[in-house]
Amino acid sequence: MDKIIISGSPHIQTERTIKTEMYHVIIALIPATLLSFFVFGISAFLVTLIAIGSCVLFEFIIQKYMMKVPTTISDGSAALTGLLLALNVPAGFPIWMLLIGSLVAIGVAKLSFGGLGYNIFNPALVARVFLLISFPVQMTMWPNPFENRLKIVDATTGATPLGFLKEALRDENVKISDLVDKLPEYKDMFLGLIGGSIGEISALALLIGGIYLLWKKVITWHIPVSMIATIAMFSGIMWGINPERYADPVFQLITGGIMLGAFYMATDLVTSPMSNKGKLIFGFGIGILTMLIRYFGAYPEGVSFAILIMNAFVPLLDKYVKQRKFGH
Repeated sequence: MDKIIISGSPHIQTERTIKTEMYHVIIALIPATLLSFFVFGISAFLVTLIAIGSCVLFEFIIQKYMMKVPTTISDGSAALTGLLLALNVPAGFPIWMLLIGSLVAIGVAKLSFGGLGYNIFNPALVARVFLLISFPVQMTMWPNPFENRLKIVDATTGATPLGFLKEALRDENVKISDLVDKLPEYKDMFLGLIGGSIGEISALALLIGGIYLLWKKVITWHIPVSMIATIAMFSGIMWGINPERYADPVFQLITGGIMLGAFYMATDLVTSPMSNKGKLIFGFGIGILTMLIRYFGAYPEGVSFAILIMNAFVPLLDKYVKQRKFGH
């Protein structure tokens, strides 16, 4: 009698494999990764190399010697998790902290649930939030672009545009118009010539990769469009109400982790809804939560928290918002 094999999501009926999907995402992230090497130098390269290597190594060790199951390091998921983790931390981030983050991503957020297809939260984001809460100082020490690129550890740091604006506006007497000369030009923010996490600095590089994923049909438009449109509308309304206290939508979209989150983190096949309507609601929820955290929360950025919170609602969305059945 034939065996019935039950496996975790994503359930994709196609000739394409999980391995090809993972490597398509890695390819899409190449522009942002290479730009980070150009802007931050050897520190960014070292962080990326160690994050990828440690995630692959931890997955191999845990599966082979602790879980005693066949290893899955060849499917590219561990390498992708490592790359995404690297892109979510600053250049020059302490190596031992990065190793802890890799262990949390693979050992806690992924394999403790059973491995790829069973995890309910995005592993790289779980690791980022863990590191941000555990080591807030190191996670917010942003190397200045194009300085000390040939050194392993950058000596000078500065604030991201989001962080600078958040801190300055804590004083109710300060207006955005007073800060314009102290903020980078929109062109520099769009191209990625600013400080920040390794993979968040360039909206352009991330958009190029996002278009590649859409072209290859690795992702659909529903989550990125609904998330970006929600953020644009929310920030546009707030900007219209009080432009001296709330930045315009363009600023909100090209700074921070919006593009990285919209195209690469929120669209994770395992931790996002299966139905198109569910994806639209999912992206809408991420957009709302992101802006609420940015405006009223303690942190200047809210994308990671927003995605993880909405990850928890995916089972409900899959239960109550379903695709139309074939033939109906």
